[in-house]
Amino acid sequence: MRRELKIFSGSSHPELAKAICEYNEIPLGASEIIKFSNENIMVRLLENVRGSDVFVVQTSCPPVNEGIMEMLIMIDALRYASAERITAVIPYFPYARSDKKDKPRISITARLMADLLQTAGAHRVLTMDLHSPQIQGFFHVPIDQLIAAPLICDYFRNKDLSNAVLVAGDVGESKSIGRYANRLNLPIAIIDKRRDGDDEKARAVHLIGEVQGKDALIIDDEIASGGTLLEAAQFLKRYGVKSVSAAAVHPVLSGRAVERLHQIELDELVVTNTIPLGGKQSQYDKFKVLSVAPLLGDAIMRIHNGDSVSKLFR
Repeated sequence: MRRELKIFSGSSHPELAKAICEYNEIPLGASEIIKFSNENIMVRLLENVRGSDVFVVQTSCPPVNEGIMEMLIMIDALRYASAERITAVIPYFPYARSDKKDKPRISITARLMADLLQTAGAHRVLTMDLHSPQIQGFFHVPIDQLIAAPLICDYFRNKDLSNAVLVAGDVGESKSIGRYANRLNLPIAIIDKRRDGDDEKARAVHLIGEVQGKDALIIDDEIASGGTLLEAAQFLKRYGVKSVSAAAVHPVLSGRAVERLHQIELDELVVTNTIPLGGKQSQYDKFKVLSVAPLLGDAIMRIHNGDSVSKLFR
């Protein structure tokens, strides 16, 4: 007997979960999440999940730690309600930057997140564009990492790219930017950026590649505080670029990020909806938001049916 497919949502991004369900033409699972006055959380499933193939959609956005607990409690509730398989769908993985021990006496928190998900009862994880692909090695259950490069490249193929150059905001991003360069057949430039301390202040010192008179397209996996993007755009202007646009998968936009965006003369800022923009979208008119719901919806159906997920990478 074929297991019934069910999709549940936490409170972090219900719009994305609903879009995935609409794409797959199935109803969103019924549940309620109650936060008590002592800040404890209770998750109650409002429908039968016994023997079902269940997917829980919960991204990492403020309040981050509350969202993590909510997801773990929902997974645990599904396990004790006898769901046959539970897949955590996490478009933006929490604590992804804490993936190594680069200072003494610190936690590799991304590995801790993997341990918590497995302990709660997740049989599988589906995520997008990990900050560090090696995070997949922290898991003892299957994990599928989708990439948004095909989605973003499809958008830019409708633009005039005859004078464009792709720019990596730092050396660490130079490898992943190759996904975009190969698909769009564009040259690459790399900004040599140095970061001192933990204050999120980046300093560009050198440029590798030719950008003068070009339309620069800065590619990154996420925009956090906006400091890297601001520094890169100003640095490129000094090297004589004609225009600057940017694209990022995860619009984290923490702290003064939106304020910094207003300091940058961007033609366009393309992001996906792995994280809800909320009111930030109305504060900055250069956003172009691409939906990852079809991509996640296809991946969910392939996992449910036992088909290959790698075909989605094209």
